Amino acid sequence: MSEMQLTEVAPRNRKLKTKSTKTKNPKLFIAVCTIPALLLTLVFMIIPTFRAFFMSFTDATGMSDENKFIFLDNYKYMFQDEMFLKALSNTFKLMLVVPVVTLAFGLVLAFLLTQTKLKERGFYRTVFFFPSIISLTVVGIIWSFVFHPNMGILNNILSSIGLDQLTMTWLGDSRTALWCVAVTLIWQAVGYYMVMYIAAIDGISADVFESATIDGAGYFRKLVSITIPLLKEIIGITFVLSLAGTINLSFIVVTIMTGGGPAGGTTVLLHYMYTQGFQNANFGYAMAIAIFTLAFAFVLSFLSRLLTNRAEGCIVINRVL
Repeated sequence: MSEMQLTEVAPRNRKLKTKSTKTKNPKLFIAVCTIPALLLTLVFMIIPTFRAFFMSFTDATGMSDENKFIFLDNYKYMFQDEMFLKALSNTFKLMLVVPVVTLAFGLVLAFLLTQTKLKERGFYRTVFFFPSIISLTVVGIIWSFVFHPNMGILNNILSSIGLDQLTMTWLGDSRTALWCVAVTLIWQAVGYYMVMYIAAIDGISADVFESATIDGAGYFRKLVSITIPLLKEIIGITFVLSLAGTINLSFIVVTIMTGGGPAGGTTVLLHYMYTQGFQNANFGYAMAIAIFTLAFAFVLSFLSRLLTNRAEGCIVINRVL
């Protein structure tokens, strides 16, 4: 082949290569991928939220389309309703206890499974994570049997070790029923957050922990002085997730285990909303409770993230000074 033929073939090959590697319109591809998800969000989340907001200003019963506009009467009555205030108090108690205990256990388990030399680490990861993949309805049924006054494991264990005076009707006593719900929520969620913390700890350089070991730091010092400060961002995110999960999942657990009893001792906001809307046919008031719960969760999540970011800012300033 002559030199002229080679020079003619090479440019053609380059043109073919540039045509084959040239990407098509990326904006069209992004639109095709995102529009279905946006439509689903619009139809099943945004529109129902605005509709619920509008209905919260009416006396809707869910039985007819004729709804009277009553302005803020539902919201005014809300803070005069003793059962609503009890549901708000119960929800707030769960939000104070469940996220803190859940994340603390999840972080400690993640640290132990990544920094100790356990041969069965894979087995323990599976065991601790397993409750988070079980249906929450099944979890509620399991723990209902655990706390059962006659067939329950807890009372049988207490009786077998001579502590009969501590046996009680756990879900039938207003002093303990709410905390039984809290234990169930914690047990179900610990493994989920443990896996998130394991992934975060694996992202920390092993040299950091090795240097701490050489300096004589024990497991507790590594956890407090190294792991927690380096995971502040993920801890803040998981705390917000846990707050939202406590509000949402407590409804299912309460419905399965106690039905809101005894005497409203375990009624939470979403369970009371369900009772008002679908049992008492007070749909407008139920929507007002739903909007309040949404705003309540948003404000608490915003404050928790704000406090987390402020704490990180203070740490950075102290290091600079």
